[in-house]
Amino acid sequence: MKKQTRIRVNGKLTESGPPPAQPAGAVSGEFVTEMFEYDGGRQVTVYVPPDPPEAVVFAGDGRGISKWGSLLQKAGVPSTMVVGVHGLADETLRLHEYSPGFDPERFAAHETFFTGDVRTWAASRFGLALPAERTAVCGVSAGGELALALGLRHPHVYGAVLCASPGGGYKPPGIMPSPLPRTYLVAGTHEPFYLENARRWADALRDADAEVVMNERAGSHGGAFWREEFPLMVAWAFGR
Repeated sequence: MKKQTRIRVNGKLTESGPPPAQPAGAVSGEFVTEMFEYDGGRQVTVYVPPDPPEAVVFAGDGRGISKWGSLLQKAGVPSTMVVGVHGLADETLRLHEYSPGFDPERFAAHETFFTGDVRTWAASRFGLALPAERTAVCGVSAGGELALALGLRHPHVYGAVLCASPGGGYKPPGIMPSPLPRTYLVAGTHEPFYLENARRWADALRDADAEVVMNERAGSHGGAFWREEFPLMVAWAFGR
């Protein structure tokens, strides 16, 4: 499952190996990156909060989203770990991996890796034993489609979906599964295509009696817009 590689802790590279007896304390407030064998080599970057985590967010496009974990310390939210699975640079392959409708076989393989291998590794590496109500799945743009798909397929794993500016490749199913995770959607008024998709999902989930937040605010499609919203999402998901 996992290649012997090097991890980055506090800006320094060290050889990976068996986890220490108290791994969270050893890398508290830092970032840990591990290489997995999946798909010829895929990295996962984890933000480890200074205090023992009370909640965890699993995210696609983890090269970027994992870095947002450092914003949470100043946001007054419960101590939250961010486990970011890196996405592909090729946009077509990324979409096929994140949205179930284009290449079902590729999506299923990534789904197994994301919900199985990565979650099992994170639980072992960091001593996580968090219930679904303290676990969220997060994504932006095409990654928002991934978050919605995994949330609907695995509500007993992910109690909350944090979705920003979802793409249009994955649309609400005609018959919603049950139960449904709580869902926070956000999109900008300057990205009408993605705003329409977010509204479509908000309406469909509300019609199925799911708990939904739909936030529309000034903004366009990009990291700065999503980064600002991330602490609000986490506060909504776990600040109770």
